[in-house]
Amino acid sequence: MIRDKLLIGALENVNLPELGITDLKIRVDTGAQTSSLHVDNIRSIKKNGKPWVKFDIHPNLYNVDEVVTAEAKLKDVRWIKSSNGTRQQRYVIETLFQIGNREWPIQITLTDRSDMTYLMLFGREGMADHVLVDPSETFICSGDNPE
Repeated sequence: MIRDKLLIGALENVNLPELGITDLKIRVDTGAQTSSLHVDNIRSIKKNGKPWVKFDIHPNLYNVDEVVTAEAKLKDVRWIKSSNGTRQQRYVIETLFQIGNREWPIQITLTDRSDMTYLMLFGREGMADHVLVDPSETFICSGDNPE
């Protein structure tokens, strides 16, 4: 039902608590199927015999010296068509996504988004039945709207 959905804008602040990330500015993109996160130094590791990935995140756009090292269970490896039309193989993780007063697990591909303005792109699969998007607004859930 529409009334059960959270209204979000084109830009929002979110938390990825299992990765140790809070107040991350994201771009909401209903044209993108999959959510993606900019990470560096992706490494495959094993934990209890299972495949995991370890990676670095720079959560603060204005302080590249701030680094969070995170680990997550590897969910999948997929071929993804990037915004420039090229196909690339990416690691996929599942992690808890928090926005406003809601949270749910989403799948995120790990990639190099260093040439993009926002470190995370929130795509349709992650939105699922949880949100409605007003593309004319920003920071509806976080109250950071500068207007």
